[in-house]
Amino acid sequence: MPGYELIGAEEQAEVDDIFKHGGVLFRHSFDAIRQDRWKVRDFENAFAKALDVPFALAVTSGTAALRVALAVLDLKPGDEVITQSFTFVATVEAIIESGATPVCAEIDGTLNLDPESLKSLITPKTKAVIAVHMLGTPANLFEIEHICRQNKVTLIEDAAWGCGGSLDSRPLGAWGRMGTFSFDFAKTMTTGEGGMIVFQNEADYKAAAAWHDHGHENNPAVPRWEDTRASSGFNFRMTEMQGAVGLAQLKKLSTVVSAQRKNRDAMWSAIENLPGITAREVPTGSYETADALVFSVKDNVTARQCRDALVAEGLSTKILPEAVTWHFAGTWTHMPELVARHGGDLSKAFAGSRTRLERAVSLPVVVKMDEAVPTKLHKALAKVLK
Repeated sequence: MPGYELIGAEEQAEVDDIFKHGGVLFRHSFDAIRQDRWKVRDFENAFAKALDVPFALAVTSGTAALRVALAVLDLKPGDEVITQSFTFVATVEAIIESGATPVCAEIDGTLNLDPESLKSLITPKTKAVIAVHMLGTPANLFEIEHICRQNKVTLIEDAAWGCGGSLDSRPLGAWGRMGTFSFDFAKTMTTGEGGMIVFQNEADYKAAAAWHDHGHENNPAVPRWEDTRASSGFNFRMTEMQGAVGLAQLKKLSTVVSAQRKNRDAMWSAIENLPGITAREVPTGSYETADALVFSVKDNVTARQCRDALVAEGLSTKILPEAVTWHFAGTWTHMPELVARHGGDLSKAFAGSRTRLERAVSLPVVVKMDEAVPTKLHKALAKVLK
């Protein structure tokens, strides 16, 4: 959480700049009237610079970012893509929409992809791995990257919650061949809806840029209506207004993450000495975005009692324990491809992950935190954790 808390005059000024200079809302063409205003292009360049990567492509959502990244790989029926069992449903949706078979690994104490489980699932069918930085804590990328490199498998990072974070001073999203980001309204920076893909090589960038634009190669030698194309594609283009808001939000990203980390630490200090509470594991060298404060208790009954006590104090939880069905693959019986790949019965799959998630409690972290929150947290949880 979230860039939306800081939306203000800067975003308005960037949007106004479009309408003061031609009012072109489409990211391409209309050169004669747009008066050299290219907000999406400027946003992409600024984002790539911030992450120290050579290329970035803005799209309509984090889900679209995943789908476009997978399109670059030209996956075939029977190809498999591995991700983790604790992630938003969109990660697996994108794999299915790409025509590949989704495979979900167990999570470790970081609540991200377990490297040992990953190793056990790689087969000759495996074409890619999507590591997700859930709720702003980095996955164990040192091990995951090594496993992917050793097996000649593409690593993609789903950094929807990781924007502004890093591991070993390397930005999250910049470790893999591609990294994807979400700018929905509850992320560390927002364009309302929107997403970004970052790339390490130009060939991937060009393939993605064409695929997200109906196959348009934007050949400078011909007008757009006569443009060349080498493949089909879809329409996942970001609008100029989204790009304008993104430009302003990107300048606030470090402020948002710093504030969240400070507030997360204040919340943890208030409750860390309560009996029966265990902090989430964090890889050495992590700079978390602190989207949430996550801890474990002895069992699911206690986790739900914690939520009830927090709600009674006017506080809340985030995903864990109340919304896990949107974020745990063991409940996604509506996805026949996933069900079939995991033996036909998801209730028996991901036992280790299920146990970890049942014991977990996640507290939302905001930028403008009421100073009474840490005291209220302690009061609520002390009633349960005795």
